[in-house]
Amino acid sequence: MNNRQRRVVEFGIEKVLFLCAAASVLITAGIIGVLMFETLAFLREVSIVEFLTGTEWTPLFSEKHFGVLPLVAGTFLVSAIAMAVALPTGLLAAIYLSEYAPRRLRRIVKPLLEVLAGVPTVVYGYFALLLVTPLLQRFIPSLSGFNALGPGIVMGIMILPLVSSLSEDALHAVPNGLREGAFALGSTRMQATLRVVVPAAFSGISASFILAVSRAIGETMIVAVAAGQQPRLTANPLVPIETMTAYIVQVSLGDTPAGTIEYRTIFAVGMLLFVMTFVLNLASNRLRRRFREEYA
Repeated sequence: MNNRQRRVVEFGIEKVLFLCAAASVLITAGIIGVLMFETLAFLREVSIVEFLTGTEWTPLFSEKHFGVLPLVAGTFLVSAIAMAVALPTGLLAAIYLSEYAPRRLRRIVKPLLEVLAGVPTVVYGYFALLLVTPLLQRFIPSLSGFNALGPGIVMGIMILPLVSSLSEDALHAVPNGLREGAFALGSTRMQATLRVVVPAAFSGISASFILAVSRAIGETMIVAVAAGQQPRLTANPLVPIETMTAYIVQVSLGDTPAGTIEYRTIFAVGMLLFVMTFVLNLASNRLRRRFREEYA
């Protein structure tokens, strides 16, 4: 291949890479544009104050109320339960795999954990409805058939590989010199892990936590199957609730005519969900930059 042909090939590769990057930006901009257009159309009919502060959500009823707080409360309730399961368990698993487990065991256990991420979420939903909830009802008789507790626990199991895998990668990337320095000063393995390795890897650990929270907030099928479709402003995990994603699924089934205010509610809820996850991603980037500067 002569120089002219090489320049032509390199020019073509450069343009293809540029088109790929531009396509991702344009697709994201298109999604945001559609959400904003439909959300503004919704807010022309419903006050943004009522939407963000109202405590009743009945847009599909004859007496309509458009307060999104019950959906937000249900979303955060299920996500909080999932985080209570996934974050400590995932971090402890990551610490064990990185600092204590033999290399051979690590090569076996880590892929097995990551297999959980490949299970379809609808399977998790029916697992929560048909196995976890009946099991919990043996210990909590007041637990409803549809509730926030069962889906929250199962969602925590679902995102456990995300936390453990990313946190383990962050811990494993800490230079051995930091561990050896801690041992030279008389630290035990536990002291070196908790006081040196974990703080040094905190940027990666915090990123895994934020990504897990974003994944939990955006989860759809588990809550659509097992949490119920009763929007209520409550912190009680034993009763049926409805999340933002479950409501979007409910309206998207096709029974609501397009162009109506009821149909536009899914775009308003979707826009709010987008803003929430965007803020979480910004917080993750800020934490990562902060701790990289401290431990650079």
